[in-house]
Amino acid sequence: MGRPRQFDVEHVLHQCMDVFWTKGFHATSYEDLTRATRVKKQSLYGVFNDKRSLFLRALKQYRKQSIEHMEHRMKNDVSPLKNLEAIRDAILSPVDEAVCRGCLMVNSALEFGTDDEEVMREVDMMFTEMERILEGVIQIGQEQHLMTTDYTSEELAAHLVNAILGAKIMEKRGVSREKIEAVLRTSFALISL
Repeated sequence: MGRPRQFDVEHVLHQCMDVFWTKGFHATSYEDLTRATRVKKQSLYGVFNDKRSLFLRALKQYRKQSIEHMEHRMKNDVSPLKNLEAIRDAILSPVDEAVCRGCLMVNSALEFGTDDEEVMREVDMMFTEMERILEGVIQIGQEQHLMTTDYTSEELAAHLVNAILGAKIMEKRGVSREKIEAVLRTSFALISL
């Protein structure tokens, strides 16, 4: 019988997610992960099997946290325009400007391209869920004649997700926060009447 686990799996997963987010998958070593978590390599292997499995779990956690954060910012009793502002503000939530990490999903999509089906599945799920949330808000805005109907809610949601992803790439590149805010404000404002 193996020894009982001596660490909080969710906490360690979050720490590993931060390492992958900062360094990327390929540049992260097991030494980086054990240093960040203070958990021995064999213990990490015992729970997560290997670095790739750990990375996939970290991507899943990041996706869930990001979508929950986005949904948490929305309120049922406010206008769809206010909900879009809340989503935009959530995307612009304070970041450590010394560390330009961008978005773990965008970074992973750029790092892997289409080479890893499981990574791409997580990336696609995140972007699809973001579009679903935005599309719902936009549909209500269109019904209330607050947002343009020149395009479908699906097209507008895809446009906003693309703007968000572009903003995250700008963040990773170290572009000023003011410029990123301007891009997002413009993209979100274009769909309002």
